[in-house]
Amino acid sequence: MKLILRWLLNTVALFVVAYFVPNFYYRDLVSLAIAALVLGLLNALVRPILFVLTLPLTVLTLGLFLFVLNAIMLELTAWLVPGFDIGGFGWAIVGAIVLTLVSLVTDRIGRINSEK
Repeated sequence: MKLILRWLLNTVALFVVAYFVPNFYYRDLVSLAIAALVLGLLNALVRPILFVLTLPLTVLTLGLFLFVLNAIMLELTAWLVPGFDIGGFGWAIVGAIVLTLVSLVTDRIGRINSEK
């Protein structure tokens, strides 16, 4: 049940990003939900490897390179999921920043609901 709630919250977070950030496109809610699922899988499987490989750069930039890493995950998701597209890497960085902010809120909501 927690995984389904997490997936739904990630879908809502991606919807908010697509609504507020220009050049984020999705065909329908199904493609957005699939994109949220793929992004979650990429963040669980690929992102830790990239994080370790780019750790010196992350330390050098005081953690700001994590936004670039999140943008790479978003671009990879857009490449893998038909019906979900980003209009450029710059917009992916903006989307990664907004997604981080929205995820802070949805993580809080998810924790509150799981405590009940």
